[in-house]
Amino acid sequence: MSTLAPEPVPADAPHPLDPLTPAELATAAKVLRGDARVTEDARFWGVTLDEDHARRAAPGETRRARAVVICPSAHLAYEVGLELGDTPRSTAWRELDVRSPGCSSEEARQAAAACRADPRFQRALALRGIHDVSLVMVDPESIGGFEPPEYKGARLTWGSVWHRTSEDDNGYARPVQGVVPIIDMESMEILHIEDHGVVPLSQESGVFSTGVVPPRPGLRPLEVVQPEGPSFTVTGQRIDWQGWSVRVGFTHREGLVLHDLTFDAAAAAGDKGPRQVIRRAAVNEMYVPYFDTASTQYRKNFFDWGEYGAGPLTNSLALGCDCLGVIHYFDAAVLGGDGVPRVIPNAVCLHEEDDGILWKHHDGRTGRTEVRRSRRLIISAFATVANYDYGFYWSLYQDGSVMLEIKMTGILSATGVAEGEETPYARRVAPNVAVTNHQHFFSVRLDMAVDGPRNRLVEVTAEHETDPELDPYGNAARTMLRPILSEAEGARRTDPSRALHWRVESAEARNRMGEPTAYRVHLENTAVLPVREDSVCARRAPFVGRQLWATAYDPDRRFVAGEYPNQAEPGADGVHKWQEEDRSLDGTDLVLWATVGSHHFPRPEEWPVMPVARARLRLEPDGFFDRNPALDVPPPVSCHAPRPAAAGHGSGAPDHCCE
Repeated sequence: MSTLAPEPVPADAPHPLDPLTPAELATAAKVLRGDARVTEDARFWGVTLDEDHARRAAPGETRRARAVVICPSAHLAYEVGLELGDTPRSTAWRELDVRSPGCSSEEARQAAAACRADPRFQRALALRGIHDVSLVMVDPESIGGFEPPEYKGARLTWGSVWHRTSEDDNGYARPVQGVVPIIDMESMEILHIEDHGVVPLSQESGVFSTGVVPPRPGLRPLEVVQPEGPSFTVTGQRIDWQGWSVRVGFTHREGLVLHDLTFDAAAAAGDKGPRQVIRRAAVNEMYVPYFDTASTQYRKNFFDWGEYGAGPLTNSLALGCDCLGVIHYFDAAVLGGDGVPRVIPNAVCLHEEDDGILWKHHDGRTGRTEVRRSRRLIISAFATVANYDYGFYWSLYQDGSVMLEIKMTGILSATGVAEGEETPYARRVAPNVAVTNHQHFFSVRLDMAVDGPRNRLVEVTAEHETDPELDPYGNAARTMLRPILSEAEGARRTDPSRALHWRVESAEARNRMGEPTAYRVHLENTAVLPVREDSVCARRAPFVGRQLWATAYDPDRRFVAGEYPNQAEPGADGVHKWQEEDRSLDGTDLVLWATVGSHHFPRPEEWPVMPVARARLRLEPDGFFDRNPALDVPPPVSCHAPRPAAAGHGSGAPDHCCE
């Protein structure tokens, strides 16, 4: 009996996990528009690769996707399964509450235009001396938790309003306090204009563009030069560097995604080639609650990814500005709300950076110093959410460590205040301008795969010895290991007083000491909601109440706050609900949801544009290797020979020019 040889895979066929191409996005929109259920006025909220299928698919196999389409005239929305092969088709339709999908940039522009055209809105502005509405900015904001009961069931947003004195002005420096349009996002009708009273507008310029402020003198060029090129190689979406391999992905909801992180350390004794570390890593959600009773502030609590989407908000990056050195860029593509694919050139930046000392020892007896400099590979992207700008920097290190650094900058979301007005919940940053205390929570989803798919979570703390007979000197402390074996135990809090951190252990692999191979998880920045438990923000985002959640993998549970948080019943879906099923976490396909938090006390020095604030998460090998995996990093070629030993110890003279 003969067998047919498999069909060859086209050379240009995408890897199953590669992001959707503009052509695939256009195909998806065409299939949806061709279905009788989709109305002429249809709008779209993203098309995303079906990653669960992609992980099981062979190269060249028909790709699958999920799409969200909104049909305003039918008061319906759908989640649609798609096949994008030679004969593209829809495979499954699920009807959604029309309020569920997020708001696209195209819809936001329509809503802003509707406000400016509304006579009631124009009259409210005229009371404040604003007569040219073309210079008025309106940011449609999610209304979750504060829907007016008279508009129950409607897909709503509200508008925060800002004024510019010219086309080039910084409108975010002049909040129009007290004017709040309520907008029907299906009909683009202005349902109501709230007017809470006239507050004087700020007269101070907030422009900070080049040429407005005289440049600081004395800054000389600083060049990053790699005459032999970078140390990384890029093949399609795959990156290889210093033992690391990783694939760059991109989605409508999360933006930058990393797939299949593996590390191969030849210097680590007993190492056997590339080993799995993380199957998938991404910033899964961002939640930003504000803590003020002011009329334009109390509503502010945003799921920026679940209500808008990181993908369409991703910037195109510029060499010498966003990225410095020898750069490789990845473009990305998203489907606009109008159903037209849009390419984001230079959406993801890849580069190397010097990172100081990797390891060092100076032998005072011989005068010899061994020192190695650390280099890190950075994969980064920036997203702008109206006034705020967020940078996401994933760094891979030569010792097998991984770090996510989140950079927060842009313009603070301000409120207008009258002269002499008390601002107990905000900080004045300019005349008639104050900024509310608020927080930024980032849920980082980590699909772990430490030495394979079967992992478990262990909580690690330092505890003093309680038995005085075992501790006659009173200084003994144990390392306490607590396995987290089921989802009911999977909601964890940090505690720096006990040096608390977590280990993700392999359920199968062991190191030469007989311990499970593992990676350690550190949350360097955390925050706790300083509000009542019955508040809207506490009920809408229960995930921020814990710093780490652990669940078993489920392809249909993709987002920490639930699939569709926009105007959802507060707390109806999300990781806190999945935990109630109490599935086993003992040697399973483990998903971690780490909550990186930042409490923002505004400062005048952050106005009119904010210097970068940082928040971090780190993962480092913890028994994953048998010894230092970076022993094979060569010394810097620019280092001088060791100096002779000085008389005595600690002469203070550096031994190498590279230190």
